[in-house]
Amino acid sequence: MPTALVTGASAGLGRALAAALAGRQWTVIGTGRDAAALDSAAREAGFTAIAGDVTDPAHRAALADACPALDLLVNNASSLGVSPLPPLARYPLAELEDVYRVNVFAPLALTQLLLPALTAARGVLIDISSDAAIEAYEGWGGYGSAKAALDQVTAVLGAEHPALSVYAVDPGDLRTAMHQRAFPGEDISDRPLPETAVPAFLRLLDERPPSGRYRAADLVVPA
Repeated sequence: MPTALVTGASAGLGRALAAALAGRQWTVIGTGRDAAALDSAAREAGFTAIAGDVTDPAHRAALADACPALDLLVNNASSLGVSPLPPLARYPLAELEDVYRVNVFAPLALTQLLLPALTAARGVLIDISSDAAIEAYEGWGGYGSAKAALDQVTAVLGAEHPALSVYAVDPGDLRTAMHQRAFPGEDISDRPLPETAVPAFLRLLDERPPSGRYRAADLVVPA
């Protein structure tokens, strides 16, 4: 069976992806900071939980040790940053550093550790992006600029490792806890559930198009 590692697997899109892969008989390792939520998700979906913070080098090393063979890495764990979203002119720089630590440095550091296993399997790397990476939305400068940096990291990794399939994927606005933090006090029930984006990711795995940036909305085949 192929093996996948999904970060941020305790809730939202990460949980939905881990469940879908486990349903396809993949061996799935999921990680997240909330140990209780991660364990609950793992029991429900049938994947292996390794709780921890991806910004912690020791935790990344433990994840690499757990994946001597790896076919898919999904860097899904993300940080929105300050809520309510502040303008860049007043963005606390210490908080911005944390956003970059979670959204850029941790995915790259984990990828560096796992590149040998992914290369041996001619595997797939998926980094979760956002439309805020390419659109200038007021208040989204911290998160958006970090995701833009991740997009470039992903693109360069794809160029440097042509044997791999390397994707940055914008899943679209989803009804998640992180998205709710971006709109405190507002009703976001009109946003689709994370599960609706999963078919786009499965299509990438099935068809393996050229490395690049993709929108989930462009990959979902209408019923």
